[in-house]
Amino acid sequence: MTTQPDRVVLIGVAGDSGCGKSTFLRRLIDLFGEEFMTVICLDDYHCLDRKQRKEQGVTALNPKANNFDLMYEQIKALKEGKAIDKPIYNHETGELDPPERVEPNKIIVIEGLHPLYDERVRSLIDFGVYLDISDEVKVNWKIQRDMAERGHRYEDVIAAINARRPDFSAYIEPQKEFADVVIQILPTQLLPDDKESKILRVRLLQKDGVEGFEPVYLFDEGSTIDWRPCGRKLTCAYPGIKLFYGPDSYYGHDVSVLEVDGQFDNLEEMIYIESHLSNTSTKFYGEMTELMLKHPDYPGSNNGSGLFQVLVGLKMRATYERLTATKSPAVAKV
Repeated sequence: MTTQPDRVVLIGVAGDSGCGKSTFLRRLIDLFGEEFMTVICLDDYHCLDRKQRKEQGVTALNPKANNFDLMYEQIKALKEGKAIDKPIYNHETGELDPPERVEPNKIIVIEGLHPLYDERVRSLIDFGVYLDISDEVKVNWKIQRDMAERGHRYEDVIAAINARRPDFSAYIEPQKEFADVVIQILPTQLLPDDKESKILRVRLLQKDGVEGFEPVYLFDEGSTIDWRPCGRKLTCAYPGIKLFYGPDSYYGHDVSVLEVDGQFDNLEEMIYIESHLSNTSTKFYGEMTELMLKHPDYPGSNNGSGLFQVLVGLKMRATYERLTATKSPAVAKV
């Protein structure tokens, strides 16, 4: 008989396809261990297969193509420590395969287009993150990938992006409001004309006032800081690197913003950045740098996206440890 976890912690990872969710999930495995973490792709809750979506003229982003009732029932059951028979959406065939048995685990991650869309599902999530790529970067990345690797024509790539945009704006993007943290990928401000988005400006928006969550800050909490750390302690090729920290408002919520514009030339020097950050939820000096160095080949490792994925992962670990510190999940929140 399988031993059920005392408290299942539910993490939501939202964002459009191609926004870095799979890389982020690999970083989470470093923190939680593969055996303690179960990932559920919410594409499995499509209620219309690829052919039906085409016939009805809806995209997978449209709620009509997804079974939120079943999603809620099954995620709730897992959180209560019960096994489920989860449907499987086959990305190769575009059809639904027979369901698979999924047992509860210490960490359940639901990732995909809609983890924060349905209010019922959202209420179950202990920590939610939204990965947000700006239109300009998204177009540049998709053009590079689809034209270079898949042989698509430029016109077809742009048409495919434009076809998804109305549903993305209506159903995916609004979920940013409900995330505890948002990682934004934006064009650099260090170069006037970076057409290929090789250098990125990455912002970590951390919602203030979330129970048990202490935003990461640079130098002095609550201040506004502009920092150019290049020089003897940090190797930076042109156009250098710039960090920013300060308060802001986002969807009507107060947030603390941490920003990195530019890229790191030597990840081992990340310890210098780490030593100036506070509330990182690391367990020992240098742990953040160690986690970055573990996968220097991951996309975004040399810029703010890799750094912030690691920081958010550390915050998720802290949330897990806080929620599982007591045996009884029925203890009232103070």
